[in-house]
Amino acid sequence: MNHKSQNITRVDHRIAAEERHAKAGHRGGVVWFTGLSGSGKSTLAFTLEKHLFDHGYQVYVLDGDNVRHGLSGNLGFSEQDRRENIRRVSEVAGLFAEAGIIAIAAFISPYHEERQLARRIAGKHFFEVFLSASVEVCETRDPKGLYQKARAGQIKDFTGIDAPYEQPARAELVLDTATRSVEDCTQELTALIEKHFRL
Repeated sequence: MNHKSQNITRVDHRIAAEERHAKAGHRGGVVWFTGLSGSGKSTLAFTLEKHLFDHGYQVYVLDGDNVRHGLSGNLGFSEQDRRENIRRVSEVAGLFAEAGIIAIAAFISPYHEERQLARRIAGKHFFEVFLSASVEVCETRDPKGLYQKARAGQIKDFTGIDAPYEQPARAELVLDTATRSVEDCTQELTALIEKHFRL
């Protein structure tokens, strides 16, 4: 059954995207971090956010755990719910981008199809960043104890253990977070932002 309302009409904004960009000094867009749990998404996202903010950027992190406390608080972790979670986040990130803000999205987002959806929604200023770290490396970190619970059967459909992760084939940036420092990765991400977002 389709519950989508038919009685809706889009309303145009009275501020052009170029005006928003000019006021901020940079374009809006989405930097999408994807990778296994423990690959460093949240750590790197919040480090980058603070660095960019301190250098005059309008920037905001959409973090997987934080979103699960509110926007997606009614979703579980089945494949269907995961896809719906990413759809919702993609729409929100797209709104941030339209507002002239750089949205840093930090989500496992294990499926290629859902990341492509995020790219379509965000538009041309979308940059996929793959944080490359093996299950073995992530499991040694296990900052939240999730791998241990998954191995014990306490968490079902855990990405990398009993649910798949489809590695990006053409990410704009691949960061080997197994061997590179947070500072090193932040510098490379900042260079990407300066090149593609700064006016």
